[in-house]
Amino acid sequence: MEQRSIGNETVGRVTVSAIGLGAMPLSTKEDRPSPAEAEAVVHAAVDAGVTLIDTADAYARDEAEFGHNESLVAAALASYGSGAEDVLVATKGGHTREGTDWGLDGSPSYLRQACEASLKRLGVEAIGLYQFHRPDPTTPWEVSMAALRALYDDGLVRMVGISNASIPQIDSARAVLGEALVSVQNQFSPGYRSSAVELAHCAEHGLAWLPWSPFGGVGAAGSLDAQAPAFAEVAEELGVSVYQVTLAWHLAQADVVIPIPGASRPRSIQDSAAATHVTLTDDQLNRLNTA
Repeated sequence: MEQRSIGNETVGRVTVSAIGLGAMPLSTKEDRPSPAEAEAVVHAAVDAGVTLIDTADAYARDEAEFGHNESLVAAALASYGSGAEDVLVATKGGHTREGTDWGLDGSPSYLRQACEASLKRLGVEAIGLYQFHRPDPTTPWEVSMAALRALYDDGLVRMVGISNASIPQIDSARAVLGEALVSVQNQFSPGYRSSAVELAHCAEHGLAWLPWSPFGGVGAAGSLDAQAPAFAEVAEELGVSVYQVTLAWHLAQADVVIPIPGASRPRSIQDSAAATHVTLTDDQLNRLNTA
């Protein structure tokens, strides 16, 4: 498995797999796997060399099981035993759930409460990477960033990330958080490239870029081929899945890119992890970039 890094000299650099696991489908998918099946997905990821797992407290079916995904990931890593201690668990706070609805709360009091609850569910003294899930329009961005800085200063989190952020928000976060800010997680895929400017900005400033929904949100009945036929053509040329080509394309964008594809079956994350062995020619990459 190819390796990439998150962090800097101040907070430390953590080496992780170039492909992570997005654990969200294990809790939010309509026909989500059973606890045993979900555990098998996490174990398959670690077996394949994945050392970054992305979760969030709000990943659950509804308000009643808030924190479901964090607890599931923690239990699966604990049952894996030796070998899982090097996995960096990245979680998020700032989204709320009211019934099945998603809400937002970026206030300092809520973020501290959410972080402390995540610490307990994950069973750790400090969260490896704590990410602000989404801007809250009722709380000034700088106030939310200051709250994250306080969590870092108090030793509750080792590194801080932000998600769904614009360039001005990224720069504001850098000003408030300083070296504590190490990553940005935005939507980016063959069918959604409007955040390419934020990706380039992160590469310029050495911030890890964790593209969420890297396949564009397509499912078994989806049509990644229809979104970008070139990806299917390259996959046929190389004799690999279109998903591996898509992840290889992500990795080729910049060395700060660490895709976090979701998976609800072991074979899905196994296929994704193998994308680090896919080499795109300059011609293939150009075709994908311009598709």
